[in-house]
Amino acid sequence: MSAVFDPDCRACERLADFLQEVKAGYPDYHCRPVAPFGDPQARLLVVGLAPGMHGANATGRPFTGDHAGILLYQTLYECGFASAPESLHSRDGLQLKNCRITNAVKCLPPRNKPVGSEVRECNRFLRQELQTLPSGSVVLALGGIAHRAVITAMGKRQVDFPFGHAAEYELGEGNKLLDSYHCSRYNTQTRRLTTEMFRQVFQRARQLLQA
Repeated sequence: MSAVFDPDCRACERLADFLQEVKAGYPDYHCRPVAPFGDPQARLLVVGLAPGMHGANATGRPFTGDHAGILLYQTLYECGFASAPESLHSRDGLQLKNCRITNAVKCLPPRNKPVGSEVRECNRFLRQELQTLPSGSVVLALGGIAHRAVITAMGKRQVDFPFGHAAEYELGEGNKLLDSYHCSRYNTQTRRLTTEMFRQVFQRARQLLQA
């Protein structure tokens, strides 16, 4: 059986080599696979794409240190899933409440773009993590790649689960999948994703958890 996370994984040669290169330039950075962060018993699992160069790859905590994390943690706080509105670093005392954040790909990819084989290789970790969710959980996928990784990990057909912002699907075992556009700098600056759109998805997640 696969583990939820392996801090020493080097299964993807391109990613392992890239992390080594980045570590040489930034010796204080984490530059390893980034572990899921949050409540191990959480019923809300937020699935991102991959660590950012100067974000999770630097700090060792998902969505911490980069632009995408600003909106994510603020929204988690406003919706009651976080103890503070900012995630500053891995030792800042922030706690997630009934929520955990993970990534479809656990290592920093060049140009923030993992290739298909890397998403597939890392899918074993996501599959195992999804299997730990209690019945009645909500999986919130940030972006199309994360969405498709969840569908693959669940052993379902992609054609039956098209990605769309605020789309909602039954995953079985009382669990649901919610989609959101990724909270990237590009999406927020172009207003493809607004603060209110993002908040509404997390408010919907809370409604489903309370149903």
